[in-house]
Amino acid sequence: MFCFKKIIPFFIVLCVFCPQAVLRGQVLELSSPDKSLKITLDIADSVFYTVSVDNEALLQNNFMLLKLNDQVMGERPKLVRKKFGTSYKKIKPYVALKYAEVTDHYNSLLLQFRGNYAIEFRAYDDGVAYRFITDRNGELEVVDEDFAIHFPENTLVHLQQTGSFKTAYEEPYTHIRLDQWASGHMSVLPLLAQTKDLYRVLLSEADVLDYPAMFLKSSALGVRSVFPKQPLQFEDENDRSVKIVQEAEYIAKTTGKRNFPWRYMVIVKDDAKLIENTMTLKLSSASEIVDPTWIKPGQVSWEWWNDASPYGEDVNFVSGYNLDTYKYYIDFAANFGIPYIIMDEGWAKNTEDPYTPNPTVDLYELIRYGKTKNVDIILWLTWLTVEKNMGLFKTFSEWGIKGVKIDFMDRSDQWMVNFYERVAKEAAQHKLFVDFHGSFKPAGLEYKYPNVLSYEGVRGMEQMGGCTPANSIYLPFIRNAVGPMDYTPGAMISMQPEVYSAQRPNAASIGTRAYQMALFVIFESGLQMLADNPTLYYRNEDCTQFITSVPTTWEETKALVAKLGEVAVVAKRKGQKWFVGGMTNNMETEVNIDFSFLDSGREYMMTYFEDGINANRQAMDYRKKSRTVRKGDKIVVKMARNGGWAAVLE
Repeated sequence: MFCFKKIIPFFIVLCVFCPQAVLRGQVLELSSPDKSLKITLDIADSVFYTVSVDNEALLQNNFMLLKLNDQVMGERPKLVRKKFGTSYKKIKPYVALKYAEVTDHYNSLLLQFRGNYAIEFRAYDDGVAYRFITDRNGELEVVDEDFAIHFPENTLVHLQQTGSFKTAYEEPYTHIRLDQWASGHMSVLPLLAQTKDLYRVLLSEADVLDYPAMFLKSSALGVRSVFPKQPLQFEDENDRSVKIVQEAEYIAKTTGKRNFPWRYMVIVKDDAKLIENTMTLKLSSASEIVDPTWIKPGQVSWEWWNDASPYGEDVNFVSGYNLDTYKYYIDFAANFGIPYIIMDEGWAKNTEDPYTPNPTVDLYELIRYGKTKNVDIILWLTWLTVEKNMGLFKTFSEWGIKGVKIDFMDRSDQWMVNFYERVAKEAAQHKLFVDFHGSFKPAGLEYKYPNVLSYEGVRGMEQMGGCTPANSIYLPFIRNAVGPMDYTPGAMISMQPEVYSAQRPNAASIGTRAYQMALFVIFESGLQMLADNPTLYYRNEDCTQFITSVPTTWEETKALVAKLGEVAVVAKRKGQKWFVGGMTNNMETEVNIDFSFLDSGREYMMTYFEDGINANRQAMDYRKKSRTVRKGDKIVVKMARNGGWAAVLE
């Protein structure tokens, strides 16, 4: 909890303390440590602020309000104190998706207003953030919150539009000018704005706890927030959904002494900085798990996408959702050092009873068998079954299950946000990790509870022909830029879009084979799926050996080539090894890769996979090659349309 009595001693050390009242209309300025970004505040009828880059105004006359049932915080504000501060510290996330250590360096300004509230601003070299802080007794009802950003004329926005608060966050990106954004459609977060002077502004939120997730809509200013109301009464619809039959007049009922979620903007001109940013981490609560060493990120073999259908000379049993098939998946995982398999829908006798396994599966025998192979099991559940059976975490832990995949939440109101935290906390108490599917985007819970290894909230390969490289090329710059995503890569049947035709059990992807391999390097997830059939992985062992050698956590990340919507080439280091992945859109691409990031005086053997000469037509075509490289070497990489490139250097 962040309250004024706790923060004042810290700011006395670091800050200039101004106890006298400040007149309305006073202008205050806060600059980033490198002086490139500046927030100019004008405290008048509301708290207005302008964000400037290199002394040029970029986002002008933005404002914020927190509307309670008995007070509007930010309206006709009476400023009584201001505190400037600076902070420089190192953060070491337990699940390190980009860096083993992150520098958290910012300048801050805390504005305390009459009426027992404050607004805190932070200025980073690559963005700005603010949050409300309240210091009231008892509970308060938040009727609404205004987050209003005024973009320059002709700003282009890249967003996922939804007509409802009920969404799995899987909509494809649309790319439109703000003045073309239909007023009846909202956008989920994150949203990326591209101004005419080529600045990128990534909007999202962090430390979203006991509060609904924010959506955005178009307005005369540019974009403005909108929130789902707090549901009060439900009726069951089916085994995985409920119908909201009564809503409150407020969006949240919460404690009066608290920090509200951070609203943040990553502001850069270099697209690479979007991929490399760690803003969500820097604005999130510290871990509440004292000893997280039991949390083991890793890869997982997944049977749903390929419909549990291994076949061939070594499959002398009827494949399907049964004991023999799952043992085959365990053997496959063991052969390639994959630590987990997921048992998706069908492992239980029915979806509403998590305590009675399907007798054709023999779950207890699979748990035992997996232990002999160093392969553990993750179980799929609907959120509604979890809500009705919160004791299942204790039971699963006693069985020897290591994690759960929870699906179909499809909402982000305050009730559902609190469900996520209750699940994370209860799972942590019994040393289980969580993968949220059918979920909203990451917003900080994964740092407070690092047993939350991934979220879906992405248009991934489950969408089959609806998952295209032309859409997925935006993910490193937008969705993965705010946190882990469960995209479920790993297709071994690849097609170009004009000839795509596939369904389970012979699922396929759009994009080349080299593209699919590169996704394991580029996309971030603490629990990374191998979505395809073990049979196909065995038949393509050179690709499988590469895929299963790719870590899920990293010590260093460098975006080598980054052009929004066109191409991304990313290098990542774990120990002494570097992995490089490149992906492109539906146009052939040629890029130069500079190996200046390598250590001096060392020679590296690079094994790489590139699109074959016929990959533009036959997406299965690839070549595996090797060569040596040194620091400063440069090579030309050609990627087919919907293509990729993947390498390991050691």
